[in-house]
Amino acid sequence: MKNRPSVTSTGTALTYIRRYTLFSKVIVSSSGQPCNQNIYSGLAVIFILKNRKEDDFMAAAKKLPSGSWRVQVFSHYEYVQKPDGTTIKKRIYESFTCDDPSARGRRKVEQMAAEYAANKERIMKNNYTLEEALKKYIESKSNVLSPTTIRGYETLIRNAYPELLQIRIQKLTSQDIQNWVNRYSLDHSPKSVANAHGLISAVLSVYEPSLRFNTKLPEKRKIERYIPSDSDIKKLLEAIEGSEMEKAVLLSAFGTLRRGEICALTDRDINGDSITVNKAKVRSNKGGMVTKAPKTFSSNRTVEYPHFVIEKFNGIHGQLVKMHPEDISKNFGKILEQIGLPHFRFHDLRHYSASIMHAIGIPDQY
Repeated sequence: MKNRPSVTSTGTALTYIRRYTLFSKVIVSSSGQPCNQNIYSGLAVIFILKNRKEDDFMAAAKKLPSGSWRVQVFSHYEYVQKPDGTTIKKRIYESFTCDDPSARGRRKVEQMAAEYAANKERIMKNNYTLEEALKKYIESKSNVLSPTTIRGYETLIRNAYPELLQIRIQKLTSQDIQNWVNRYSLDHSPKSVANAHGLISAVLSVYEPSLRFNTKLPEKRKIERYIPSDSDIKKLLEAIEGSEMEKAVLLSAFGTLRRGEICALTDRDINGDSITVNKAKVRSNKGGMVTKAPKTFSSNRTVEYPHFVIEKFNGIHGQLVKMHPEDISKNFGKILEQIGLPHFRFHDLRHYSASIMHAIGIPDQY
């Protein structure tokens, strides 16, 4: 057999060309001279990618002293802390064995290893810890989630799941999730538990869709909120008259604006007795405040206000209410406490516009 290799370069691949002459026989020509005739010749072309990593090459099966075949395939790296405090990067391998000592056993174990290598990226998703999966999920949606949502998710990772974070999702069980729910429900509202559980469900639907769990969540509780009377509202307005908080209260009560929307308004948004709402100020997950589109598309709207509300902003240039969204809620609660009123949320002011008008003597025509 003749074997004459040649090598050519094609940019991203090296091409090895081998010509094979399998056998030949001597025949006699019409002139009586012997000559060789190739019965079969073939051309084999092998492409090997230049950019293949060392880890992409499949290790050959090795025979163990027991007679079994074993193949080890690189899986991933893990960082291990040494006794002296330094950290090293350790290669982790997936091991495949077959007890059949024959060539058939070797082929079988190499096939199992090849299937693992071909599907390693998909399998590796299952090998994430819950913490890794949560972070990758957030990263994958960083361009579509609002800064407020991302900040909320990151807060949950830091505080909500301490007993679950280091469990690999392929080993996560329904009982693990239920135990966490039971513990988290002790000091969090049903709504908070549902929100935190919802994030886990979303992450597992991406990275471990085969996992089905039937978690029992705490029952929702009806919250009895205090409804301020007309006299309460009048007392509140007297306490905040002429302040930035007064402007925020009027904008919320008569326009059902959220805190972030109120803080993003400028004089350019006022047109007659109407205010255009098309942005909101929120705290970024990277720190500081950012201005973004409203919470939903339908939140882009034009709100008509009673003229007396618009008059509060005469002569103001730039930001209409010079406060941060968090400060509105924080200071609102402090004011209620200072003037001796029961607590109710700033967010609920939208339900009290009629009470506010009665308290300040505005005719019902508004």
